Amino acid sequence: MDSFAALADPNRRRMLELLGDGPLPSGTLAASFDLSAPAVSQHLKALREAGLVRVQAEGPRRIYSLDPHGLAEVEMWIGRVRKDWKQRLDQLEAVLRAEQGEA
Repeated sequence: MDSFAALADPNRRRMLELLGDGPLPSGTLAASFDLSAPAVSQHLKALREAGLVRVQAEGPRRIYSLDPHGLAEVEMWIGRVRKDWKQRLDQLEAVLRAEQGEA
């Protein structure tokens, strides 16, 4: 699953928000949702496969944390889109200013 497909689900986005405060055990994450444990596990698996989170085993517990590399790829894409839109908006602003000067 790619990053954007993983981010399409609101539960997964919320999981990333929770992990933004620091690593959490899967049980703590599961307690934050009105979902079954298997459903939470499937969401975490999708995030892991998309490269957005990492998991570390500590005995029987699984500790999840954000994966900076996967998040950086998303951030780079957003930066490219933002740059393109900034250029377009700057061009639109120039056209609107020119039209105001003509009126």
